[in-house]
Amino acid sequence: MPESIIWGIVFLFSLVILVVSADFFIKSSERVGLALGIPQFIIGVTLVALGTSLPELVTSIIAVLEDNAEIVSGNVVGSNITNICLILGLIAFLGRKIRLEYDIMRVEMPLLIGATFFMALASYDGHFSLNEGFICLFGLLIYLGYVLDLGKKSQQITAGSPEYDPEIHRISLKEPFILIFSGVAIYLSAKYNVRAIEQLSILYGIGKEVIALTAVALGTSLPELVVSMVAVRSGNTEMAIGNILGSNIFNIFCVMGVPSLISTYAIPASINSFSLPLMVAVTLLTFFITLDKSINRWEGLILLLFYAFFMSHEIMALV
Repeated sequence: MPESIIWGIVFLFSLVILVVSADFFIKSSERVGLALGIPQFIIGVTLVALGTSLPELVTSIIAVLEDNAEIVSGNVVGSNITNICLILGLIAFLGRKIRLEYDIMRVEMPLLIGATFFMALASYDGHFSLNEGFICLFGLLIYLGYVLDLGKKSQQITAGSPEYDPEIHRISLKEPFILIFSGVAIYLSAKYNVRAIEQLSILYGIGKEVIALTAVALGTSLPELVVSMVAVRSGNTEMAIGNILGSNIFNIFCVMGVPSLISTYAIPASINSFSLPLMVAVTLLTFFITLDKSINRWEGLILLLFYAFFMSHEIMALV
């Protein structure tokens, strides 16, 4: 069997295992947290934010450790473009017209725009440094602090609240094993996924960031896609949109920030010249689209066209 096919299979298989094991890890962590009496909304704030971005985060850390740092920015930029153009575009197109009762202009949208512009400016010199990583983590703390404060206003958070019942949430003996095995699976699948990207880029003579921008970004955005589609089918479109905005904020602040604490890493010129400006553009487009607190199917179609443009550009880079 040709080496390219072998590494292609390794790439796809490891990507599937990464996404599935991350889902098991997050759900098991939630059950353990409830069994320990941690308030449910706090678990939701931390694990939902982390859960949908966990594949990107682990892949980026492994990439930096194995000197494949081009994957980091490609993963984040590709995931954020995919979240906005593909997932939000599908939600709007399938939902016909979405009304936003919750005011995302108050905090979420300004924070996302600020994070996006910060990433663009920090990446302009072709590197993402330790200082910039610390700023990202400070931004992440601000975001989590805001969400926690929002939760406190809508939900009782004492250990004795009705949401906590030690009998209902008694921890199962299998949970520690699920946590351990899924954690190991996340690490190994991310490691082999990065290795496969490296080998495929060598075999086909293409940049690692191109694979990260397209195939990896699409694969690691599957959790956001699934969560959003389920939310739309249940009529909770605002949750879906909130998940997309929160995931993009988390990607920039955490997935970009944490690897820079390990080592300063390079931002490929191809990302600075096309993909990153496109991410800034579609983020601003989302701001203008949602100014009237609604998104219609034609606006969703425009976002989908931007995703088609993005993918066609990256596919041409593969040819």
